[in-house]
Amino acid sequence: MIELLLKLLNDAIFSAIPAVGFAMVFNVPKRFLPYCAVAGALGHSCRTLLLHVNLPIEWATFVAAALVGLVTIGFAKRHLAPPLMYAVAAIIPMIPGTYAFNTVIALVQLTAQSEISPELTSAVISNGLKTVFILGALSVGLAMPSLLYFRTRPVI
Repeated sequence: MIELLLKLLNDAIFSAIPAVGFAMVFNVPKRFLPYCAVAGALGHSCRTLLLHVNLPIEWATFVAAALVGLVTIGFAKRHLAPPLMYAVAAIIPMIPGTYAFNTVIALVQLTAQSEISPELTSAVISNGLKTVFILGALSVGLAMPSLLYFRTRPVI
């Protein structure tokens, strides 16, 4: 239990740093940077916790992105600022860079060979699909709370 808490704390700290960095790149005002850090740390830690309980990474990313969407709506309401000001920087640490990198590397190796390798083809397809599904989970998960919160008509 202590190991899990330390892992989540470590994950929160090291995901808050890039969230703040990207917020600075996007010219978020200085007074809002801590909120970007909190949203990034909370989202990435939530995904790590869900991965720890053996939820697939696509679903864990979806839930974490939805949590970031909910939290950033609260921040935006409190500070009268757009929610995406917090959310975009907070969601960037969850982008699947490793899967995208492995897809491109396997694709380059596949094109460099004279014959098609089933292992490389499998790597391209599996990593590519995982990348696409994680990116889809990020975008839908982040947008869904805003679509429900700012809705003018009832859901049903």
